[in-house]
Amino acid sequence: MDDSFNCFHLPTVIADIGSRLQLDAQRIQAAVELLDAGNTIPFIARYRKEATKSLDEVALRQVEDWLHFHQELAQRKNTILKTIDQQQQLTPELRQQIEQCWDKNALEEIYLPYKPKRRTRATIARERGLQPLADILLAQKPIEQSRQRLLQQFVDPAKDVADPQAALAGACDIVAEVWSEDAAMRQWMFEESQHAMIRSQVKRGKKSDDSKFEMYFDHQEALKKIPSHRFLAMKRAEAEGVVNLSLLFDEDAVLRKLQRVWVTNPSFEFAAELRDTVEDCFRRLLLPSIETSVLSQLKEAADAEAIEVFAKNLRELLLAAPAGPKVTMGIDPGFRTGCKVAVVDGTGKFLTNTTIYPTPPKSDIDGAEQTLLGLIQQYQIELIAIGNGTASRETDQFVSKLIKQHRLPVTKVMVNESGASIYSASELAVSEYPQLDVTVRGAISIAHRLQDPLAELVKIDAKSIGVGQYQHDVNQTALKKSLDREVESCVNSVGVDLNMASSALLSYVAGIGPKLAANIVKFRDENGRFQDRSQINKVPKLGNKAFVQAAGFLRIRDGRNPLDNSAVHPESYYVVEKWPSR
Repeated sequence: MDDSFNCFHLPTVIADIGSRLQLDAQRIQAAVELLDAGNTIPFIARYRKEATKSLDEVALRQVEDWLHFHQELAQRKNTILKTIDQQQQLTPELRQQIEQCWDKNALEEIYLPYKPKRRTRATIARERGLQPLADILLAQKPIEQSRQRLLQQFVDPAKDVADPQAALAGACDIVAEVWSEDAAMRQWMFEESQHAMIRSQVKRGKKSDDSKFEMYFDHQEALKKIPSHRFLAMKRAEAEGVVNLSLLFDEDAVLRKLQRVWVTNPSFEFAAELRDTVEDCFRRLLLPSIETSVLSQLKEAADAEAIEVFAKNLRELLLAAPAGPKVTMGIDPGFRTGCKVAVVDGTGKFLTNTTIYPTPPKSDIDGAEQTLLGLIQQYQIELIAIGNGTASRETDQFVSKLIKQHRLPVTKVMVNESGASIYSASELAVSEYPQLDVTVRGAISIAHRLQDPLAELVKIDAKSIGVGQYQHDVNQTALKKSLDREVESCVNSVGVDLNMASSALLSYVAGIGPKLAANIVKFRDENGRFQDRSQINKVPKLGNKAFVQAAGFLRIRDGRNPLDNSAVHPESYYVVEKWPSR
């Protein structure tokens, strides 16, 4: 048998992706070729529209995802083929079946009978020499001797087969395992499970301690209709050891079907034992396996739906309208430790900080008023950003009353402070404000979030921004990938000021990444502001490929070339320059 396997055939993959996305093969092929050449999705979507016939970012992400799906599927097929080939059980028919399978779960079902197994009751029975007896039971043909004489042949105390009953029990274990790997019946059971109910039941002794999950103590609903958020809540209750999840089948109907399919000779001498084996196979092997598979797929679907919502929420936060370059006061509310106050100028530069105590237990209203009035007058503050965390309501009421009483020309805004504490303790925050306390950094971040939400929020791991109730319950790898993509999309759709952007913001520009972003900031600090886009070619380790990917998304205000402050890519400047001036 051939030792090498290659199940990845690009023309077939392109045809399959085109069929799934309802797009013609030429557009898919162009997108795949551009991705394989190392081009980023934002770059392809904006600057290679002619090649893909205007595929947008959403479509390009779908192409990329399906391409990765096929690459992973092909890799898994290759592994499976090699494993079965090493067992010398790979027939041309089986190889064709595996190569033509396009579903991961179906592929695993095909592989199941050949998959190396942990030590089971069936493997122990085989070690005891009971496979020939199991073959007789599976064949269900009339035997030419008495039951007792047949079974006696397999009795071997040296192998722990003490008597005929032990021999029969071991052979039935083998039969149950063989039946449990019947691909056709597993597929039928999986389809039947789609009409099942999902049930959650409280574990013993949990009712009094876990009231937050009380609605799931004895809950059931149709598998097809359960919304993703409720399923994720049930999974959280299960993960915390409060409830057990299971599927409710019409077990009697399923067992009748299995009996008809597997016990084909009612007059067979061991028919009664085989009927008992059917039930053992169903309850011990099939049901737990199918239940695990169904709930796993339901979890994947719930994760995908939830992650889509989280990504949408993140996008709305990132693309919230910036207040702009105005002197801003950031207040991080608190009770016992007081409210941390920081002031930044129109460029975001830190000016000063203090602490006020307008909230209990000190409730120093007069002192807090004097402090804020002094800062507002001294720095001509135009905006006040208040974090929405602990004591935010009390702080907001205090500031509102202050503005109203003194008729201050100041706008007050409540700001989402999720992740501010994580940022304030991060290496980036330490490098930006090494002399300041973490609480002051948090207040600065709150002020920056009002001035420019996108520029500030990219400094924080997207998962820490707080984009959904069950974000910690979904697949974390898939969540990070989706949120990082959303940040990348937002940053490149807006564009980045090359002379003001932090390394965190620059790292999301197409083609750059964290290391090049740090090099750009270092070069800027050492050599002054960039005068034109071509200057970034002087940044260490930033080659022409990165320049081509990034240039169109970088902006230079008041530079040598007005086009450097536009979305026109340098490769197209010659076109604009040919236009007649008026």
